[in-house]
Amino acid sequence: MDTPPPPPSPSRPPHSVSPPRRPWDDSLFLRACRREAVPRTPVWLMRQAGRYLPEYRQVRGRVAFMELCKTPSLAAEVMLSTVARLGVDAAIIFSDLLPILEPMGLDLEFAAGEGPVIHNPVREAGDVARIRELDDLDPLAFVFDCVRATRAGLDETLPVIGFAGAPFTLAGYCIEGGTSKAWLHTKSLMYREPSAWHDLMDRLARGVSRYLLAQLDAGAQCVQLFDSWVGCLGPEDYRRYVLPHSRTAMAAALERAPVVHFATGNPSLLPLLAEAGGTVIGVDWRIGLDEAWRAIGHDRAIQGNLDPAVLLADRATVRRRAGDVLASAAGRPGHIFNLGHGVHPQTPVENVLELIAAVKEFGSRA
Repeated sequence: MDTPPPPPSPSRPPHSVSPPRRPWDDSLFLRACRREAVPRTPVWLMRQAGRYLPEYRQVRGRVAFMELCKTPSLAAEVMLSTVARLGVDAAIIFSDLLPILEPMGLDLEFAAGEGPVIHNPVREAGDVARIRELDDLDPLAFVFDCVRATRAGLDETLPVIGFAGAPFTLAGYCIEGGTSKAWLHTKSLMYREPSAWHDLMDRLARGVSRYLLAQLDAGAQCVQLFDSWVGCLGPEDYRRYVLPHSRTAMAAALERAPVVHFATGNPSLLPLLAEAGGTVIGVDWRIGLDEAWRAIGHDRAIQGNLDPAVLLADRATVRRRAGDVLASAAGRPGHIFNLGHGVHPQTPVENVLELIAAVKEFGSRA
C-alpha cells in the first residue's frame, strides 16, 4: 500500500469574511474568486514584475535575485511600481517558490545563468530524514515582511496574493537538484521508494500549509499554489502520489481565504486538481477555457489562459487572442484573466499594456 488515506476534501469550503469589510473585499479579483457577477473581468499576470520591464532590469543590475527577494522594501516596490504601470487588478508578492526549502535543510543557490541549484539533493530513501519540518518560520520573515510592505503600499481596493510551490514541484527541485526536462530522478524515487516519497511529500505539504497561513496572517487576501512541473505525470500517478499532499497543503488556507490552484502541462489532470482543492483553478493554454471549466465544474472559478508566447506577436494579434479567451469564458461569473504561464523575458512592454487594455475593453459588462 503506497497511498496514504486522503484527508476530507476541502475543495468547496464556506468562506467567511470577518466584519468589518475592507475595500479589497469588493475588488474585482476577490468577487470573481467568489463567482459573483462583476462589471469587468479582472486581470493580472504571472511574472507581471519581471525581466521584460526595463525598471526591473535596472534593479537587478544592482542586486542579485535572492538579495532582491530578501529585501522586503525593494521586493514590495518592484511589485507596487509594476501594478501602477500595468493597471492590473491584483498584486502577487515578489518572491520565489524555493526559499521555503532553505530552512527545511536544502542548500539552495541561484547560480548566474543556471537558475536554482540545490547542492544536497534528495536522491535515496535515506536522504528524506534530513528534510526538516518547517516548525520555525523566522528564516522566512522576509517573505512575510514583503507581504506587509506590499499591502501597506497598495491601493486598498486591490488584493495582495501570496504564493507557494506545491509539494510535487518542490519535491522535484529537492530530488533533481534544480530544473529538469524529464524529472527522471523524481519519478525514479517516487516509483522505487513509495514510502520515502510519501514521507517527503508529507513534510513538504505540512511546511507549505504553515507557509501559506503565515502569508495570510501577514496581510495577503488570497494565496496561489503553483504546481509548475506536475504536468509530467499522468492522472493515475497524480491521484496516487500527489493529490492527497496537495490537498493537505491547501486545506487550512482554504478555511480562511480563496486559494488559486495552478498547474501546467497536462489538461487531463484538471478534474483531479479540482478534487485536490482550490477556490480557483488556474489553467494553461493547452485546453480551451470552456472545456477546462467543464472539466473542473462550473462551481469553481477559473483563471487563465492565454499562451504567453502570444505576447511576442503584433498588437493586433494580442488583442484578437485576448478576445478569444474572453469569448470562451462567455461572461460566466468566476473568470480571472491571466496567462497560462509567466511573462517571457523578451516580451515587449507595449504588448503587455495592449493586453491589459484589451481585457478591460472586451471584458467589460457595461
